[in-house]
Amino acid sequence: VQLQASGGGLVQAGGSLRLSCAASGDIFYIDDMGWYRQAPGKQREFVARITRSGIASYADSSVKGRLTISRDNAKKMVYLQMTSLKPEDTAVYYCKINHSGRTYWGKGTQVTVSS
Repeated sequence: VQLQASGGGLVQAGGSLRLSCAASGDIFYIDDMGWYRQAPGKQREFVARITRSGIASYADSSVKGRLTISRDNAKKMVYLQMTSLKPEDTAVYYCKINHSGRTYWGKGTQVTVSS
């Protein structure tokens, strides 16, 4: 199983980005899918999660309302739409999936928000 994240980049504060993560390999059923991020000098932290049925949860009020997670089960993809970006959103963003009791991580995509 491999996860490939994309969509990161450099954006000004207030801008938007859409991250995508594609799962590939011998995988037909994906349980939860999620996004985490790791800012420089900090630990990796939870951002958002979505169940197979589409129930989403978010880390806290600082991201809820600005970041929206979604998924496409047929395409085995998870997305993170980010709006009103802030410099503190700067981090490497990682996707994660749970499949058959195992957890898989993507390699991450860099998001940099300039002030």
